[in-house]
Amino acid sequence: MELTDLEGRRDPNAVVVITIAGMAGVGKTALAVHAAHRMAPDYPDGQLFLDLHGHTEGVRSVEPSDALDRLLRALGVAGGRIPPDLDDRAALYRSELAGRRMLVLLENAGSERQVLPLLPGSPGCMVLITGRRRLAGLDQTHTLLLDVLPPRDAVELFRRSVGERRLLDEPAELLDRVVEACGLLPLAIRIAAARLGAHPSWRVRDLVERLRDHQRLAELEAGHRTVLAALDLSYHQLTPDLQRVYHLCGLHPGADFDTAAIAALTHTRPPEAARLADRLIDDHLLQEPAPRRFRFHDLVRTHAMATAAREMDEADRRAALTRLFDQYCHTASVAMHLAYPYEYERRPAVPPPVLSDPHAPGDPVQAAGWLDAELANLLAVAHHAADHDSAPHLLHLSSTLDRHLRTRGRYVDAERLHSRSLDAARGAGDRRGEVAALTKRGPIRRLLGRYEQAMADFTQAVTVAREIGDRSGEMEALTGAGHVLNSTSRYGQAAERFGEALEIARGVGDKDGELEALTGLGWSRFGQGRDATEQFEHGLEIARARRHRITELHALRGLGHAYRRQGRLEEAARCYRRALGIAHEIGNPHGQLSALVALGHVHRLRARPQEAADNYRRVFALAREIDDRNYQYEALQGLGRVRCSTGDPGHALDLHRRALDLVSELGQLVDQARAHDGLAHAHHALHQDAQARRHWRQALDILVHLGVDHTEDEEAGAEAIRARLGDRVQD
Repeated sequence: MELTDLEGRRDPNAVVVITIAGMAGVGKTALAVHAAHRMAPDYPDGQLFLDLHGHTEGVRSVEPSDALDRLLRALGVAGGRIPPDLDDRAALYRSELAGRRMLVLLENAGSERQVLPLLPGSPGCMVLITGRRRLAGLDQTHTLLLDVLPPRDAVELFRRSVGERRLLDEPAELLDRVVEACGLLPLAIRIAAARLGAHPSWRVRDLVERLRDHQRLAELEAGHRTVLAALDLSYHQLTPDLQRVYHLCGLHPGADFDTAAIAALTHTRPPEAARLADRLIDDHLLQEPAPRRFRFHDLVRTHAMATAAREMDEADRRAALTRLFDQYCHTASVAMHLAYPYEYERRPAVPPPVLSDPHAPGDPVQAAGWLDAELANLLAVAHHAADHDSAPHLLHLSSTLDRHLRTRGRYVDAERLHSRSLDAARGAGDRRGEVAALTKRGPIRRLLGRYEQAMADFTQAVTVAREIGDRSGEMEALTGAGHVLNSTSRYGQAAERFGEALEIARGVGDKDGELEALTGLGWSRFGQGRDATEQFEHGLEIARARRHRITELHALRGLGHAYRRQGRLEEAARCYRRALGIAHEIGNPHGQLSALVALGHVHRLRARPQEAADNYRRVFALAREIDDRNYQYEALQGLGRVRCSTGDPGHALDLHRRALDLVSELGQLVDQARAHDGLAHAHHALHQDAQARRHWRQALDILVHLGVDHTEDEEAGAEAIRARLGDRVQD
């Protein structure tokens, strides 16, 4: 009946939201998954599945922002395109689902707040939500309250699970008593059936007596007593070795885990761990949702944790977690070295392995896949370490995972991780760890547009690094400060920081540090109107030798800018196209945006307005998707220039006004000067010379105040604007 009810709710002209509510173990997820499979043909664009862990003991509930991050990635959105703000993520999610017919299954929801941002906004989608309580605060939601099984259905489930031949001579009354002892709950019935199947000598009467004995245990919570009684019975029938595995798996801080994790926890080899996991699966105590990946049902996990706390020494539990965390730190380090071979000197040394894992990553593609698959567990390990005063594991993972988190656009996760690492380092009096955490958090805050906070991190890092003689930390902090100063158009100060960092890098022989300082210095010189060809060419040479793809991209873009300023437009375009290819290859949307904007400028300078406009439109669409207002500005500014040059100054005026509004909110003064210059050109084309003069004057005042002579727009330099004010609009 419940399945028919679900299928009857389908409506292609609406967003259908159905909540399946009921107590733990009643079969909510099984029903939802079965319904999703049955209705798959009605939703041809695919299905999304996410466990929100609203009631999973020992696992952090998934925050709406994190849930949206996972759903967007499942939809194929690159990490760099995912904005940091919850509302913006929700808007992008709804935009991605618009026009698609998809089924979204949200398991184990804890509250309306957790679910509301995850609902589609346009017709054609169905959302199935499972949880232990009704989500009455959701509008226009159908609720299916799932009760325990009717006695007849419960007996039928028990018969199917055990097998008819085993029950041929058993009285029907005893079967009724079994399912009654199981509370008519599917999970408890399946566990009880597995116990009977594991003991050929037992009769059903033996099973009934044992179930009732365990129901009387005082520690069982009343609401879950029937399930936990079945679990307790199964647990006591396990061999001591399997009981130990059950305990130890319950200690894992993540939602799921692989055979290597079980091996580390149990101090066995992975093949033996896989064999032990299979035995727990046979007893319905462990699930295998994907090959070699395992998870507990919530109540089973609760029981495993409770028995571990009751029957294992604290020292044994701590030793098991230490082995697990050591193994994660080892494999994460190996994977980072394979996926990101550059910067390896800056990462912590690879710790020794706890075990030999035959499925460990062996090449860059496998390494990136392992990091993506295990990232949730690695973050869970880091936060567990922070909560339990295990600073070494936290600091190791913070420094090791930084580049992957940045590459995948996991800025919120990265900032949280580095902030906890900073607290741990300070609490332990680890001043080098403090510098490392500050120099990792600063770039994240800069990428989030929080320039003052980023500069505060780098300034503090420089101070501490100098106090303790940490030259490498000082170099990283100076380089980070230089990037913030470049972002805020303080090119002279930025060049000083990069110059200091470059001197340290060469002194200590840090090629990656030299590379980053060189490219940063190139951008500072470019912003000052000076030639930066040498810096970018040298940086490009080092980047290629180091296989540092991200910095190769930046160096190519910088070299293209240098060529463009020299009038070498074809060479500039080649650099930008190469940069765009790298950005696509490594999945870096900001790299794509910067290269597309630069190609648009070249097309405009070569009098190819249609090609330029096409590039700027691509930039605007992608920038809106990832909520990058800086590149939205660049797109509007470029389109305004094109419109003005092709005889449509009225439209150009609107575009430049929108650009000025955006960049004024961002506080980027040089870009405000560029927008004023665009407005001045549009007003001049409309013969509105007083307005044109006013905007040119505002642009020039900004540039003079900053001491800047050149901007990204060749026509918006200080000398060109002075010429306009002197020669074109005297009246």
